[in-house]
Amino acid sequence: MRRAAELLAASLLIAGTSAFAQDAPIARTTDPLPAAAADAQRQLRQTFTNLSFEDFGPAPVKGAIYQATAGGRIIYFAPESGHLLFAAVYDKNGINVTAMAQDASARKRLGAIDPADALVIGPAGAPQVIEFTDPDCPYCQALDRFWAAKAAEGKPVQRLIYFVSTIHPDAAAKAEHILCSPDKEAAFKAVYAGAKPAVLLKCQAGQQKVAKDARTVSKMGIAGTPTLFVDGKLVSGFQQAELQAFLDQKGNADAQP
Repeated sequence: MRRAAELLAASLLIAGTSAFAQDAPIARTTDPLPAAAADAQRQLRQTFTNLSFEDFGPAPVKGAIYQATAGGRIIYFAPESGHLLFAAVYDKNGINVTAMAQDASARKRLGAIDPADALVIGPAGAPQVIEFTDPDCPYCQALDRFWAAKAAEGKPVQRLIYFVSTIHPDAAAKAEHILCSPDKEAAFKAVYAGAKPAVLLKCQAGQQKVAKDARTVSKMGIAGTPTLFVDGKLVSGFQQAELQAFLDQKGNADAQP
């Protein structure tokens, strides 16, 4: 159902025409609107033959639609009607052109990341992910628990960590505490597990790293946490199914002779 809804939204974006309900009779008249609607409905059936839909009606979106990148996500804007669309657009071959544009944007922005600046958590040689995170973000904490559970199953990853310190007021101080700790990985796991140190450590190196991460976040246009780059693709938020698929793919590749 979700894919069908995406395909329907995509076709409406592509067609850019008005329509009426499917169960209403399709009859050509001198009025151009019903004629355009009939043509659009017929084109939808012919182009996306596997799509089953019950209703077909006019969309609130009017006029030209423009594509933009915001926080790593592809969005669409219709200035005439003032609508902002978060949608997946498919072409007539069933290819998700929104995902292709988003991946291209991700690859371009990855050039702003210096892996040498990252806090590295996880074993060398494990599948690598780039992670923008916030110590006070509950979804980031849930993601940390997910990675720990996968590591316990023998599926660890190596995380290149960059801190986002502009969303929660204590994020910068907690990030600096982690970076100033003798065992940074242990401090990271403790803070993300909810530990509240009586005294947050401070040091020049930690301050500099937090500031440098902030500049990287700004260059990348990161607006939310967690934000990950997995195999060069952007993963916005804690998308467990997508991350599990990534681990399964890596596991299958390693298992092949």
